[in-house]
Amino acid sequence: MLAKRIIPCLDCDLGVQQGRVVKGVKFKQIRYAGIPWELAEEYDKQGADELIFLDITASHERRETMAKVIEKTSENVFMPLTVGGGIGSLKDARVAFNAGADKVSVNTAALKNPDLINDIAKYFGTQACVIAIDAKRRYGREASREVVDTPQGECWFECSFYGGREFTGIDAIQWAVEAEERGAGDIMLTSMDRDGTKDGFDIELTSAISDSVNIPVIASGGCGNLEHILEVFKKTNASAALAASIFHFGEYTVSEVKEYLNKNGVHVRL
Repeated sequence: MLAKRIIPCLDCDLGVQQGRVVKGVKFKQIRYAGIPWELAEEYDKQGADELIFLDITASHERRETMAKVIEKTSENVFMPLTVGGGIGSLKDARVAFNAGADKVSVNTAALKNPDLINDIAKYFGTQACVIAIDAKRRYGREASREVVDTPQGECWFECSFYGGREFTGIDAIQWAVEAEERGAGDIMLTSMDRDGTKDGFDIELTSAISDSVNIPVIASGGCGNLEHILEVFKKTNASAALAASIFHFGEYTVSEVKEYLNKNGVHVRL
């Protein structure tokens, strides 16, 4: 049995003092959380399985800044690092890898040019290609959409891009399946409705995606306590749980999360 992964996420605003970590609610209400390489080193000590860096203010001009942040982080951190935000080409991916990233996460560029998934998988390997899906619930049955039954009624899940600022009309379940077929090695699945709320993961969304693909799915958005992480592992086929607020603001450590999961029958790497 593969161990379930616990993954802290660092949302980085690279426009201030070479980078800072921030956290928002439903992709808004941003507040400061810390220095990326300092948080990363602490999570490495706590036993995090991986770490995800997301450049939430990505642009061509800030790509060099992100590379410096990754270089500084990788000097003292030895867990796998995933870098996302502004990865729009093989060249961008190569910059991230050369700086010390083990994987790159792609959202907007892949939705606009799906062949980018094929290219990253071909040149850097499937294991290095993570597809980020930021999904929002849309209620009601619509033609050509994968409808899911929820306590609130039938809904489908729409992909967004540009950091959740625009919507695509693309069905998230169908897109996850296509991404896997094109060579993606992981899916980082964020519920826009739950992001930063601490109300728990979107179980219906996570189940729908993880049941539709054979590659690992990282559940993201809404983690507020230990029970939420246990629930997503017990009720869905998610391979990993991502959290930010509970770690950044000292509510729990990664070690505490893993000890709790282990006591409740979830296989984790201690």
